[in-house]
Amino acid sequence: MAVADQKLDLADCINDVCPWSGDPVSKDALSTYRGHVVGFCNPGCRDKFEKATRLFETKLKRAKAQG
Repeated sequence: MAVADQKLDLADCINDVCPWSGDPVSKDALSTYRGHVVGFCNPGCRDKFEKATRLFETKLKRAKAQG
């Protein structure tokens, strides 16, 4: 996930279009996922992605802990 102080660069982004909308990514809508910079068309799409990935990562950790 994006870190507030972290400076993300559009040049490092692994995708050219937003996975939600298909629109071009924007420099103000970048995040990180598993060590990679990922982009979205706007901060709302980025925030939706971050919320979804937090949910899944939490569920995966719980499932792994339960064996």
